[in-house]
Amino acid sequence: MAQCVQSVQELIPDSFVPCVAALCSEEAERLTRRNHLSFAELLKPFSRLTSEVHMRDPNNQLHIIKNLKISVSNIVTQPPLPGAIRKHLSDVVSLSQPAEGLVANVITAGDYDLNISDRSIKASVPWYNNWKDTLMELKESTLYSATTPWFESYRESFLQSMPASDHEFLNHYLACMLVASSSEPEPVEQFLKLSQEQHRIQHSSDYSYPKWFIPNTLKYYVLLHDVSAGDEQRADSIYEEMKQRYGTQGCYLLKINSRTSNRSSDEQIPDPWSQYLQKNSIQNQESYEDGPYTIASNKNADNSMLSLDGLDNEVKDGLPNNFKAHPLQLDQSSDPASNFDGTDHIKSAVSLHETKKMNTGILHGACLTLTDHDRIRQFIQEFTFRGLLPHVEKTIRQLNDQLISRKGLSRSLFSATKKWFSGSKVPEKSINELKNTSGLLYPPEAPELQIRKMADLCFLVQHYDLAYSCYHTAKKDFLNDQAMLYAAGALEMAAVSAFLQPGAPRPYPAHYMDTAIQTYRDICKNMVLAERCVLLSAEILKSQSKYSEAAALLIRLTSEDSDLRSALLLEQAAHCFINMKSPMVRKFAFHMILAGHRFSKAGQKKHALRCYCQAMQVYKGKGWSLAEDHINFTIGRQSFTLRQLDNAVSAFKHILINESKQPAAQQGAFLREYLYVYKNVSQLSPDGPLPQLPLPYINSLATRVFFGHDRRPAEGEKQAATHISLDQEYDSESSQQWRELEEQVVAVINKGIIPSNFHPTQYCLNSYTDNSRFPLAVVEEPITVEVAFRNPLKVPLLLTELSLLWKFQPKGSNSKDNEETKELVTSGNEMIGTEVISEFLINSEETKMARLKLFPHHIGELHILGVVYNLGTIQSSVGLDGIGSIPGCHAGKHPASIMSVRGRQDLEIQGPRLNNTKEEKTSIKYGPDRRLDPIITEEMPLLEVFFINFPTGLLCGEIRKAYVEFVNVSKCPLTGLKVVSKRPEFFTFGGNTAVLTPLSPSASENCSAYKTVVADSTSGSTALTSSASSIDFGFGIGNQPEVIHVPLPDSVLMPGASVQLPMWLRGPDEEGVHEINFLFYYESIKKQPNICHRVLRHTAVICTSRSLNVRATVCRSNTLEGEEGRGGNMLVFVDVENINTSEAGVKEFHIVQVSSNSKHWKLQKSVNLSENKDSKLGSRERGKLCFKAVRCKNFEAAAQSSEKYIFADIIFGNEQIISSASPCADFFFRSLSSELKKTHPQSSMCSSMATEKQSSDDAVRLIKKCSEVDLNIVVLWKAYVVEDNKQLILEGQHHVILRTLGREAFSFSQKQEPPEMGLLKFTRPENTMVPTRPTVEQLSSLIKTSLQYPESFSHPFHQKSLCLVPVTLLLSNCSQTDVDVIIDLRHKTTSPEAQEVHGSFTWLGQTQYKLQLKSQEVYNLQLKACFVHAGVYNLGTPRVFAKLSDQVTLFETSQQSSMPALIIISNV
Repeated sequence: MAQCVQSVQELIPDSFVPCVAALCSEEAERLTRRNHLSFAELLKPFSRLTSEVHMRDPNNQLHIIKNLKISVSNIVTQPPLPGAIRKHLSDVVSLSQPAEGLVANVITAGDYDLNISDRSIKASVPWYNNWKDTLMELKESTLYSATTPWFESYRESFLQSMPASDHEFLNHYLACMLVASSSEPEPVEQFLKLSQEQHRIQHSSDYSYPKWFIPNTLKYYVLLHDVSAGDEQRADSIYEEMKQRYGTQGCYLLKINSRTSNRSSDEQIPDPWSQYLQKNSIQNQESYEDGPYTIASNKNADNSMLSLDGLDNEVKDGLPNNFKAHPLQLDQSSDPASNFDGTDHIKSAVSLHETKKMNTGILHGACLTLTDHDRIRQFIQEFTFRGLLPHVEKTIRQLNDQLISRKGLSRSLFSATKKWFSGSKVPEKSINELKNTSGLLYPPEAPELQIRKMADLCFLVQHYDLAYSCYHTAKKDFLNDQAMLYAAGALEMAAVSAFLQPGAPRPYPAHYMDTAIQTYRDICKNMVLAERCVLLSAEILKSQSKYSEAAALLIRLTSEDSDLRSALLLEQAAHCFINMKSPMVRKFAFHMILAGHRFSKAGQKKHALRCYCQAMQVYKGKGWSLAEDHINFTIGRQSFTLRQLDNAVSAFKHILINESKQPAAQQGAFLREYLYVYKNVSQLSPDGPLPQLPLPYINSLATRVFFGHDRRPAEGEKQAATHISLDQEYDSESSQQWRELEEQVVAVINKGIIPSNFHPTQYCLNSYTDNSRFPLAVVEEPITVEVAFRNPLKVPLLLTELSLLWKFQPKGSNSKDNEETKELVTSGNEMIGTEVISEFLINSEETKMARLKLFPHHIGELHILGVVYNLGTIQSSVGLDGIGSIPGCHAGKHPASIMSVRGRQDLEIQGPRLNNTKEEKTSIKYGPDRRLDPIITEEMPLLEVFFINFPTGLLCGEIRKAYVEFVNVSKCPLTGLKVVSKRPEFFTFGGNTAVLTPLSPSASENCSAYKTVVADSTSGSTALTSSASSIDFGFGIGNQPEVIHVPLPDSVLMPGASVQLPMWLRGPDEEGVHEINFLFYYESIKKQPNICHRVLRHTAVICTSRSLNVRATVCRSNTLEGEEGRGGNMLVFVDVENINTSEAGVKEFHIVQVSSNSKHWKLQKSVNLSENKDSKLGSRERGKLCFKAVRCKNFEAAAQSSEKYIFADIIFGNEQIISSASPCADFFFRSLSSELKKTHPQSSMCSSMATEKQSSDDAVRLIKKCSEVDLNIVVLWKAYVVEDNKQLILEGQHHVILRTLGREAFSFSQKQEPPEMGLLKFTRPENTMVPTRPTVEQLSSLIKTSLQYPESFSHPFHQKSLCLVPVTLLLSNCSQTDVDVIIDLRHKTTSPEAQEVHGSFTWLGQTQYKLQLKSQEVYNLQLKACFVHAGVYNLGTPRVFAKLSDQVTLFETSQQSSMPALIIISNV
């Protein structure tokens, strides 16, 4: 139980005090009424004796009485009605609320503060951090001081208002004060009348009430004298006469009213009556008219504060509600009108408040001085000492004597007690075995009742030992007679007497109380007496720290017949649980909930709210969502009833925003209640700021902002650039690619340097982008904000009139006055146009994006604050089951919203956590996120790009012509249009010559993408040469091939203008799906300070399928004769394979032309032996082509410095494709540059060599150059495709770049086999710089050799046995420097196969020659071979070694031997 002001040892004696009746004459009553008090009320503050009192017990032992208190009350002949008692007790509880401004009663344990009695509930979070630690600290806590003054007031009033009954005498009148005034004409006669009246009331059968203790009631005569108005001498003489008549111990002269009430005095007389008169006794019902009501004057009495979720709100007089349901059953009613019906069923506090309002501020005892106070105090002392206690002592002796004489005992009951109770005991019968004889009544003179009377008298004068003995005896007698009501009363008082005995000779017999309670409740059906037992026993158990037993006792008496009693007892039981050795916090909370429910049923709304709020401290944050929902719902209901609207809103808000596990129908009811309460709140201040709404949830981090117009859909063959839109997911890799492309084009514009103030253009801002800077938006271009709404409920939410909330500051106005904040939708807004979504439905548990637009019409600073909308729900005919959307709810066709409230939600985005400096790393700091604060800049040009006939599928290497349309849709001209892509080899707009050169007639007839001319039939297989400069195609020295200038007419696109340009596309060489990014860059003619340029993105997706695989090798020709012998000839072998799988419907490929491009070489002619010129390739067929390549002549090679390339075309068809024109040359140069880009990093590594190695580096370079060749092959083809029963001709080209002699090159890079897994190495490789050495293959290509000899030679061996044949060995120096050559003729073929095939011969003359060949020199060495037999011989036996002349470190390296040189020697 909660802590009480009084201990139980003080409480029980104060609850059972001697009762004295007061019977006043009218004149005496008038004297006391001058002080606004009745006579009984006048004595109340002085009714406790200030000194100890002594009396003798029947054994003549001295007995001391401490703190004796007497109760004086006016005689009331009608017993109080039960309804009046109930109303009085309800009023007492209503008026007793937690005091304001006092120290809160808080249990502090770890992070958990449980506020018990003060209504400012401030519990720290987390509510329960550590359950075990909390319990231990609660156990050891000394701060527990929870008080419940309403319970103490109730208990005191309950015990005082108990009606007198026949089975006990504790509240029967022991004496009667007869009061008359000295101002009466005949006071003595008045006393006689009063005495007769008292006798009539006591002994007449007309009056059954009040009850009197014994027939011979003590009469005490009191003469009241008004000092200020009466005659003192007369009063004294009358008093003397009274003493003569009644004796000095039977009368008293009380002088009062020493001053007049209207006389002003500086003396402040205290008012000790107010505190007693607040607790108006039910017996003194007439005092209601004049009793003060000081609580009503306290402004805090009805305006107490309740801190709930950090909101302090006024508590107003409430409109209670009836609760008939189970405490934990949520209200299923969904109609707000029925939930909050505004009717008051009980109005207890209100009615009392109204009755007492007129008496506020009345001063009591205005005519009394402090001397009068002392006189009254002295009067009580005299009455008790001389009148009451002697009377009680005499009565006890008489009763004792009667009992002894009747029982025939020789000694007093007191001395025989031990003998009676120490002997053998008869086992008591169980209460269940006894008959229901509660109706048995004893006559007043029955000896059993005399024992009870004596016990009660002893109890009233605190003689608990004797009282216990008497109660025990009476109990046995009653049980023997089976008078259960009497027995229960004796058991109850015997238990209390045993507890109160000084020195505690015996333990408290709790089973007596249990039996008494059970008897009262079950047999006697008297809940009032049972309640008294429980109240007393619980206090006794509490004082013995038996909280568990006390709680069980309190809970046992809760029943349906009295909600108020059940509520108070449940609350006390809850306090017992929290006060145990190991606090049971959850039981405390649960019983507080039950108490709150019963308080609510009893009409005690404030107490109900307090109980629920205290229980919420325990339940919150535990995951017990249904319990939390119930508590919050009830708190909301009660707060609304008490007109604490903000608290109600807050409580209902909690039900909605937590992840509710309620069924859909219940959630719908919660939502409607919330909307109803919210509407009431908003109606209080209709012009105030818009409130924050809790639903739906907004994921602020997921907010995306898009600057610009929506993308246009495709129109037929016209396809708009994809650009960027809110429908695209953010991809960090893709974003980085676009950034690199933009940096690339900006660097080209700024001559290779990226400006320091450059920031990549961001059209769409989200949580992944860099939002630390204010984004830039262009005036007259829309800003779209995508807000992520989530509906956590199982019922749909309908948002209406949804729009953005913003603040705008026009440029040039720094003062805050010019800021325009848009709270409500206004039409024709000049600054910023706002789009309003009329209806936005979010289905149950759905996450849905809303895209809201703003249209800026002025430049300045815009701040997007949040969203504003009406929140409502919709009514479904099917029922809110939360599955799917409501049928028939299409856009604009929603049923009428039941109720909606206007509110807002702010978009507050937390920036990224800072982690750069040491300070930022050691603390938690967040950077800004400015995506919602764009700066509106001046207008800029806006480009739209459309692709016409743009393919989605191509063959690898296929050339296709499309058109691109550029449209300027703004009011500003644009210029400097460029396009940048990572895949420049995919497309071209044509070189500088493309626009000037008209298409040839034949090309236009065949719709060919190439520029063609009709071939001359006489040309045969000879090459047709032409030249072109790479600069014409944008591939000069230092150029970036990825950045391509778009050839606009006049380089400017005017507002509203459009231009179409051809665009050639070439399918990538690898099959598969390719995403190719184009970034269009453009500028305004008028330079802007904020935005320098704008970009437009396009991603083309091309699916390529396999076509041809081209492989080529080049090797030196052995022939050195002819006019071009000095320059050297080469053979080019081209291997073409059709690897198409016929998926694209390709029938066959035709090789129509092979072209070469080089600065130094050109194809001369085809050396195919086959005369068949048809080069068709069916599926999986392969064709081989062989060409002769010659070095360009000097006049052709002289153009190298001007980046001129020689193009040579060998035609297999009827028309020549001019390979030096667009688009063939474009794609060649693009593939060449991308190939160079791939090989560039390797070649640049050599530049870091040390200077002393320079000479060897030069040598390496020279040696490498011998085996290098600079020749590029372009194979042009046509493919015949059948599609939809139509034959189409596709064209294409493949490139092979030949770099090294003898090494095979491919048209596309081969897939590398993954290397086998090797052992892990844990050693760091030494970083030693090894000079680059040429490979053996490179060293063996310095000298080209060739043998000249007759193919057959006839010799008469019979005439001359030796045959000598002259042979010329031609040595050609392929390098650019001098070479030392060693020719060794001693080499013999060692392999047995060679010996079998070829016969043996001998070289005559020198066996070794040493020569030095100049650069490019051809040297003839004359040799003689000697044969002894006819046969076939291989002359290719000489071994040639070579090295550079100026290199010492390099050894001679064997050169590549020529092909076998067979000679036939025949005998003649």
